[in-house]
Amino acid sequence: MRVLLRALILLFAAVNVGTRSFADLGWFWQNPLPQGNSLRSVATPDASTVIAVGDSGTILRSIDGGASWALQGSVTNNSLLALCFVDADTGWTVGQRETILHTTDRGATWARQSSGTNNPLSGISCTDASTCWAVGGGGTILHTTTGGE
Repeated sequence: MRVLLRALILLFAAVNVGTRSFADLGWFWQNPLPQGNSLRSVATPDASTVIAVGDSGTILRSIDGGASWALQGSVTNNSLLALCFVDADTGWTVGQRETILHTTDRGATWARQSSGTNNPLSGISCTDASTCWAVGGGGTILHTTTGGE
């Protein structure tokens, strides 16, 4: 009986090795609240503002460093796959069905921009409020020096 008890204790200890919770590591569960869509990209335009984008045009915004989140009005139902901010106010997100959205107010509101392609866009990188590159399906590479206008 003692051998069986020791074996069970050893087995329990072996199974639980390395299974620390996220909170033990400094991470805290926040998704799927306040919604349940998959999120694909996150950006921190400043120390208190955090923007996350994802499926079905989901745009979430926190203005308190991620302590609370608000679902922002989106101008698309297309999945958003990548996000880039060049300063605290100005950013872009790209996604399925040639979607490009632009914000100039820390992600509070978003406006659609024309991409000139029918391909999905999966990545964006900007060096300033005028110069950006977006990449996507079919080997698409888009470039703007006018902030997408």
